[in-house]
Amino acid sequence: MSEETFRALVVEESAGERQVALRDLPIEALPPGEVLVRVAYSTLNYKDGLAVTGKGKVLRSSPLAPGIDFAGTVVESASPDYRPGDQVVLTGWGVGERHWGGFSQLNRVPAAWLVPLPAGLTLRQAMAIGTAGFTAMLCVQALERHGLVPTEREVLVTGAAGGVGSVAVALLARAGYRVTAATGRPAEAAYLRELGAGEVIERSVLTTPGRPLESERWAGAVDTVGGATLAGIFRAVAYHGVVAACGNAGGAEFTTSVFPFILRGVKLIGVESVMVPPDERRAAWERIAHDLPTALIDRMTEEIPLAAIPAYSERITSGQVRGRVVVDVNA
Repeated sequence: MSEETFRALVVEESAGERQVALRDLPIEALPPGEVLVRVAYSTLNYKDGLAVTGKGKVLRSSPLAPGIDFAGTVVESASPDYRPGDQVVLTGWGVGERHWGGFSQLNRVPAAWLVPLPAGLTLRQAMAIGTAGFTAMLCVQALERHGLVPTEREVLVTGAAGGVGSVAVALLARAGYRVTAATGRPAEAAYLRELGAGEVIERSVLTTPGRPLESERWAGAVDTVGGATLAGIFRAVAYHGVVAACGNAGGAEFTTSVFPFILRGVKLIGVESVMVPPDERRAAWERIAHDLPTALIDRMTEEIPLAAIPAYSERITSGQVRGRVVVDVNA
């Protein structure tokens, strides 16, 4: 990257054709915004994989650099909240969907979208957490707001070997919960136990048809999958249990009976991470920095260069990526 140009992975759709390519661009190509950030790291999330491969309608404008989060250093700022040299993190707000994203060596954004890098974290560690870890923490906080506390009863995490699931397992175990991890990849059982899962079950246990209500097992759950998996969770949620749902990799629709809700008082809480207010956003990041040991962050993280994103996008949308994938946009 020179002083006048920067490199980005750009997706362009026009007249039914689609191109994904690394491009060197002038700074003038960036959108307007109060803060110019030199990006150090981004991450590859499932949604990014859909955007790059075209397997899902994620991008809302073209041409665009995908990447729904990034961490970097302020270069220029028209906001009193940030000065050149400040290290910052961004997740959500439509970045990588409607707004120029993190797969870019430079980005320009509104100051209100940024969060100061939490004390104790490096830029790389912040992106090892990234949108997935931020979402996982929002799920844990949602469960706790609705009465979940550590007991002898288990808390379930689905899609546990993925990005959100891996962090959710680690956060819940660290907070003292008995965590059961559900995954469609049984070969990842040892990895999940290292993160803190006390038991690992096959996803098919949840998707196999059963009675509307089964024996109480789950005090709560973090569901990252949706579809038949989410439906299967409700059959065994205990009285007044709570389920936080944040993903749809297994389908956007699910069918269940009303019995868990009207006979056991089970609660379903939707969790989104895009438009979270700034104060809640900062509080979640501060708690992540405090609760998630850096050794666990490193354990669940793989790093790739910008040029490897297309190949890894195919892998992540096929369920072949474990944990977190950090993108070094300058490699």
